[in-house]
Amino acid sequence: MKKLSIVLLVLFGLTSYAQLDRDQVSLDISKAEAANLEQLKSFIWKQESVVTVDGAQKLTTINEFSIDQDGKVSVTNIDSDTDVKQKRGIRGKVQTNTAENNLDYVQHALDLAIKYSFMTKGQLLDFFGKADISEKDGIINASGSDIFMTGDKLSVQVESATKLFVKKEFSTLIGDDPISGEINYDKFTSGISHATSSRLNLPGKKAVISSKNKDYVIKVQ
Repeated sequence: MKKLSIVLLVLFGLTSYAQLDRDQVSLDISKAEAANLEQLKSFIWKQESVVTVDGAQKLTTINEFSIDQDGKVSVTNIDSDTDVKQKRGIRGKVQTNTAENNLDYVQHALDLAIKYSFMTKGQLLDFFGKADISEKDGIINASGSDIFMTGDKLSVQVESATKLFVKKEFSTLIGDDPISGEINYDKFTSGISHATSSRLNLPGKKAVISSKNKDYVIKVQ
C-alpha cells in the first residue's frame, strides 16, 4: 500500500509539473516573440512571390513589409508582373479581369500567411494553451486547431534555447477552397529571427505560391 501511495504521488507530481511546464513554455515563447517583433520594427523588407499554375510560372508579385510601433504589419504591393501573353480585344479585357481576380486571390492567400506569421501574444498563449506539445533534439513541437477559424490547423517548431520559431505549417480555407502553407525562419547574426521563405499550396486554383523575403534594411528615421 505504501509503495502504491508513493507511485501515485510521483504520477500526480509529474502531471502537475507538466502543466506548469506548458504554462511556462507558452509564456517564454510569447515573450521571446514579442521581444523579437520589437526589434523587427526597425526594419523594412521585400517579399517576392512567384505563382505557378500546373507547374508553369504565371505571376510574380513584390510586396514591401514594415511593422509600426503598435505592432501592425503594413504590406504594400510595389510590383506585379504576369508571364501570360496579353490577348487582343475583348479576350484581352477578360484576360485582364481574370489576372486581377487571380492577383486578389493570391494577395488573400499571402494575407492569411501573414496572420500565421505574426500572431499576437494573446493568440500565441491561446494556441499553446490547448496545443499538443512535445520536445525533442532541442526543438519544441506544438500542434493545434481552431486558431483563426473553426477547422484550421497550425503546427510549429520552436528552438528550445531561444524560444524563437524555426518553422510553421498551417491549413485553412479561402471561401470553400482549402489551402495549406509552410513558413521557414532563420536568424540574422544579431540573433533577430525573421521569416525567410514560404510556400502556399492552392489546390482550388492548381497553384503554388513560393515566396522569399529579402532586402532587409533599417528604416530611415
